[in-house]
Parts: sequence; C-alpha cells; structure tokens
Amino acid sequence: MRVIVFVKATADSEAGAQPSAELIEEMDKFNALLIEAGIMKSGDGLKPSSFGKRVAFDGASRTVIDGPFAETKELVAGFWLWEVKDMEEALVWVKRCPNPMPGPSEIEIRPVIEFEDFLETFAENMTPEAEAIHRANAEKIEP
Repeated sequence: MRVIVFVKATADSEAGAQPSAELIEEMDKFNALLIEAGIMKSGDGLKPSSFGKRVAFDGASRTVIDGPFAETKELVAGFWLWEVKDMEEALVWVKRCPNPMPGPSEIEIRPVIEFEDFLETFAENMTPEAEAIHRANAEKIEP
C-alpha cells in the first residue's frame, strides 16, 4: 500500500524559517531508517506558498492565483511517499518521526489510489483501450 505523508505547514514554515541543524540531523536519521526499511520512495520539503501558484478551473476557464495562500493550517510544507503494509504501519512510522516544526505541528497520512482500486470503481465503464492506456501510464510512473 502506498501512502503520501504530508507535513502540514505552520506560520514558521510559511515565513520561510529554516529548520535548525539539529532538526535536519534528526530528520536525516529518520529518513535513513525509512530508506533502510524500504519504505521511503520519495520525499521533500516545499517552499512557502508565496512561491506557489494555483490554477482555478471552471469549465474551460483557467484562472491563475499567486501565493501566498490563506489558511496556513490547510497548506503542506513537505511530503513523503511511502510503501507500507497498511495504515497501521504508516502510523507506527509517523509516531517515530521527529517533530518536523519548532512548535506544535501535524502530519497527515493519506492512502494513494492504486491502479486496482481505480479498476474496481470504473471497470464496467472503461473500454479495453482506455484500460490499456491507463495501465501503460501507471507502469511508466510507478516508483
């Protein structure tokens, strides 16, 4: 099971505050454990939302919205992509994580929709050609 693990933004991360050397060292050690266990597939920190853009869709219309974005508690400051047995294993690993921010913070774990999940939902409406394209795309981008 793949999960994406979001490190939620805080006022400090949105202000561009850099982590301390001690926190970087702790996170590097934690990431090394994840890699050694074969769990971590990808991960990175993100720049503050002031560097970001959003695109709002309404039918054929596209509107670009420049950051920063309001509601810091809804933003993401970093992420991991993990391969775990189940959500319980992901929780065990997140509980071992150093606090990613200088003060209170949150980490959110979300399961990734796998190819098989998609097929279960849409199999009756998917043509063989569409399934072949979807499968080929999934295989090209799988970690």
